[in-house]
Amino acid sequence: MSTFSAWNPIVQALIATLFTWLMTTVGASFVLGMKDIDRRLVELMLGFAAGVMIAASVWSLLIPAMDLAEADGLPRWMPALLGFIVGGLFMFGLDRILPHVHPGLSSEHAEGLTTSWSRSTLLFTALTLHNIPEGLAVGVAFGAVGQEGGTTLAAAAALALGIGIQNLPEGTAVSLPLRGSGMSRSKSFVYGSLSGIVEPIAALVGAAAVAAARPILPYILAFAAGAMIYVVVEEVIPESQRGKNTDLATGGAMTGFALMMVLDVALG
Repeated sequence: MSTFSAWNPIVQALIATLFTWLMTTVGASFVLGMKDIDRRLVELMLGFAAGVMIAASVWSLLIPAMDLAEADGLPRWMPALLGFIVGGLFMFGLDRILPHVHPGLSSEHAEGLTTSWSRSTLLFTALTLHNIPEGLAVGVAFGAVGQEGGTTLAAAAALALGIGIQNLPEGTAVSLPLRGSGMSRSKSFVYGSLSGIVEPIAALVGAAAVAAARPILPYILAFAAGAMIYVVVEEVIPESQRGKNTDLATGGAMTGFALMMVLDVALG
């Protein structure tokens, strides 16, 4: 850890999100040996992912944003509120522009701009979309390390670990619907893995933005939180509750939230 702590925050963010991407890839590899997956497990995994993302938004993003605002002499709530709203609006705009379809729905239910893309491609874009705020969150968390009122290296690492843990089942939840839509096992694996490549890219953008402009750090942290909560409410939770196993999905969300809370508080 001592060697890692000496590296540039942008490099740290890149390494951390390469780990989260690897976890997505490991999860996607399950499609190579699985014919199908129990819907109950899918809903449990989605609920777990939602819980992790909500807890990460609070402890790893919004609370540090408020602490940084206070250190800067600003009202604690103001940067958090503004950044949170803009982050949600950003994802709302992407959701309205980028063509995609949620798992379990046909191409007739595609959202975004009208396109002739195949259902497999629409599924891929939908599942890639919510990886953007995850990567951004890790990037700005590492960028905030060492800043007065900011996060610690352990807290940023805990966030990356939490995102990585939920990416494991998420990778499976990405690749299996692609397989179910008629794509080959190998292509389903590759596309499932590639759905996570946006995380290192978004992390680099977030960490670089923090390095370039320290005064906007609390706003960027809250922006990532707003983007993440938008994805959770608009996509992850509704998908986890679509079947008959709502209690199972809710239990998964509670477990994910508790795990991420413990990781952040204990390690941070």
